[in-house]
Amino acid sequence: MATKTLRTLLGASLLAAASLAQAQDTKTVAITQIVEHPALDAVYQGVKDELADEGFKEGDNLKIMHESAQGNSAIAAQIARKFIGEEPDVIVAIATPSAQTVAAAARNIPVVFSAVTDPVGAKLVKSLDKPGANITGVSDMLPIDKHIDLLQRVMPDAKRIGTVYNPGEANAVSLVNLLDERLKARGLTLVKAAATKTSEVLGAARSLVGDVDAIYLTTDNTVISAAEAVISVGERADIPVFAADTATVERGAVAALGFNYYNHGRQTGKMVARVLNGASTADMPVETMDTLDLYVNPAAAKEMGITLSDDLIKEAKEVVKSDK
Repeated sequence: MATKTLRTLLGASLLAAASLAQAQDTKTVAITQIVEHPALDAVYQGVKDELADEGFKEGDNLKIMHESAQGNSAIAAQIARKFIGEEPDVIVAIATPSAQTVAAAARNIPVVFSAVTDPVGAKLVKSLDKPGANITGVSDMLPIDKHIDLLQRVMPDAKRIGTVYNPGEANAVSLVNLLDERLKARGLTLVKAAATKTSEVLGAARSLVGDVDAIYLTTDNTVISAAEAVISVGERADIPVFAADTATVERGAVAALGFNYYNHGRQTGKMVARVLNGASTADMPVETMDTLDLYVNPAAAKEMGITLSDDLIKEAKEVVKSDK
């Protein structure tokens, strides 16, 4: 009986030791996302999938905490404080507002950002090559000139280009300023409409009617969260809507030459895995995306009063089908 009891106790001790070892080997990644929309959701999924491929499997040796701020900066701050209190191995911040909130508070926890347009302008890093401190990541700075090329190819006579943006979002301001500069260089005019929250996007889009030949949407998170509102205005007023991200074409925009945000997330996941394996964020340059995909939506174009050329459609990686 004593021998059996001893074996039982030894077995329990071994199980406890194994459980403790597993707990010690488990890494924790906290992911904060400013808002939920297809592009940012794809980033989140890409990060998770890449971590799994790198050997960090959720429920096995990886714990993932994920929360969305629903576009609210106050909630983003609450999430940042909560995650910092949990002391994860890495915090992943998806989009500029979340990255800024985390960076302001997480002094001793590695931070990897994703879908941040201008990391230097947003004061997240000192430089792209040498970010310094505890933060680095992947930038989605847009190839504005190529986007304007696409718009002019589809609408060579367009002179006034409208955009809806949130003046309180750092990445949106950087992109609008760059867009204004690039359009002026071509003799074109940018017409801006401000929307500080998603409920204002429809009204801002309506203010462009009668004043613009086309609308171009950047990766402004406030606006993209309500992209259907802008698209509905474009359909009613015959104003073609072009997008910076391919996911918005699937939601009804005419065309986009953009990044695949799922792949953007995968690239971010690689950086996170390197940090989990011991690399220092201070020694990891900010990365960018090089591959661009052309998405077109011929049915959406027709709804907005234009026809896409056969050549453009043939060049597209994805031709979005629509019931309209």
